[in-house]
Amino acid sequence: MSSSSSHSLADLLAVRPFLHFWWARLTGQLASQMVMVALGWQMYELTGSAWDLGLVGLAQFLPALLLTLPAGHVADRHNRVRIVLACTALQWAAITLLCTATLTDSITREGILGLSVAFGVARAFQMPASQALTPSLVPPSLLARAMAVNASGIQVAVIGGPALAGGLFALGIGWVYGVSVGVSALSLWLMSRVRVPAAESRGAADWRSVLDGVRFLWQRPVLLGATSLDLFAVLLGGATALLPIFVKEILQAGPWALGLLRAAPAGGALLMSLWLARHPLQHGVGRQLIGWVAVFGVCMGVFALSTQVWLSFVALFISGVADMVSVVIRQTLVQLETPDDMRGRVSAVNSVFIGASNQLGEFESGATAAWLGPVGSVLLGGVGVLLVAGLWIRLFPALWARDRLQPE
Repeated sequence: MSSSSSHSLADLLAVRPFLHFWWARLTGQLASQMVMVALGWQMYELTGSAWDLGLVGLAQFLPALLLTLPAGHVADRHNRVRIVLACTALQWAAITLLCTATLTDSITREGILGLSVAFGVARAFQMPASQALTPSLVPPSLLARAMAVNASGIQVAVIGGPALAGGLFALGIGWVYGVSVGVSALSLWLMSRVRVPAAESRGAADWRSVLDGVRFLWQRPVLLGATSLDLFAVLLGGATALLPIFVKEILQAGPWALGLLRAAPAGGALLMSLWLARHPLQHGVGRQLIGWVAVFGVCMGVFALSTQVWLSFVALFISGVADMVSVVIRQTLVQLETPDDMRGRVSAVNSVFIGASNQLGEFESGATAAWLGPVGSVLLGGVGVLLVAGLWIRLFPALWARDRLQPE
């Protein structure tokens, strides 16, 4: 099995359009992560207002929430490579304006918020098109590996972007933006080299079809179960928003521990994505999906009760491993089960689920922490994830019984 897995991974890495696309996504995400670190820091230095700091995130989230479903329609109607290319160009232009305004001391609160909206608009259209594009670049037999390799690139950017930005801050925030401009330009060039091997088919579509992605998922229990399971797991089991409280009040550690714990889930996700790229799941994918979500819930419970930094790190690291398995299974199932002319709209629904669960999960954590305290909040969330995993076995028996990723 090892040799065949290696051969298949080599086959994937020999697909030049996919490689160009992978490097374009990695460099684009790297630039984006660096900019997000700098934006928050710069806004707080400029205004000293926690409210304005929150507005930066809101300015990026609202366009994504409002535009993602229409963006899925656009991805099914027009050339997806050109859509991603246009979004990358918009992000590069926004970063260039940020860099120029910073270096000329003309940056303002309104300017940061306006450019944050531009980032949100770009991401709203980029995410569905990017997710729907991958199956056009690789044969179905390599799609699971491609999803895992894609995920590994994103995790590298999530870990490396803030770390690189932190190092460049020592030289000045202008260096963060300047390097981001160069990395984003590289992403733009790489994306311009992506060629879809065969012409993508496009069925007739009009604006009444925007909600077809919702109807498509609703009529397919396996896909509905997989996407909704992920939504509730992230909604209930998130602990990121409460990490500063845990580090300071419970673990009684310093900023070094906060950085370590924030990186722990991404580190676990990265290692698991690399493993899955070489050893894709073969059987029992439905049971594994629900089982790993249950592992995620257990990890949240252990983290909630931990009073040692090392144990908290291990719990969050394994939670990243569990989350990556569920992400790869869910995304691969969605792409394999969805016709090409529907992938943009279905990916858009998936993106809305992810975005909503992340944002609402942070709100849920804060609200329950105010009521039960941080330990009670995360512990209740972990128990909730376990209950959801058990309930989904009964509500979605077709998902539980699903053996292979390929349609049966």
